[in-house]
Amino acid sequence: MIVPLVFIDITMTIYQHICFRLYNVARVNRSHYVVIDRHVLSYLNAIEKFNCLYCSYGNGVLAYAREIIARTEQYWCPIKHARKVVGTHSRYNQFLGFGESENYQEQVLKFRDALKPEKIE
Repeated sequence: MIVPLVFIDITMTIYQHICFRLYNVARVNRSHYVVIDRHVLSYLNAIEKFNCLYCSYGNGVLAYAREIIARTEQYWCPIKHARKVVGTHSRYNQFLGFGESENYQEQVLKFRDALKPEKIE
């Protein structure tokens, strides 16, 4: 699985550096999500250290990608689904309800404005 994870890591980084700049969306700081530090713990054996490296990288990359996709969804389609979705991202609960059409365009502009670099971090 390391090859797909590295592919996701690289492509998501390229995607956000191109698209987020075009749409003035704050870029996601990869180092906030990919944290690799447990391998230095002296009480772990070599196999456990390797597993910690792998899991830290894998979970970090997926969390990083999820935040990039969450910001993309907030920019383009901040609307909840009609049915319950398991495991939604942290931004989802603030999205508009399914079918809430009143002032939709104005609301979308507010969601987009909240993603500007000066508004995040």
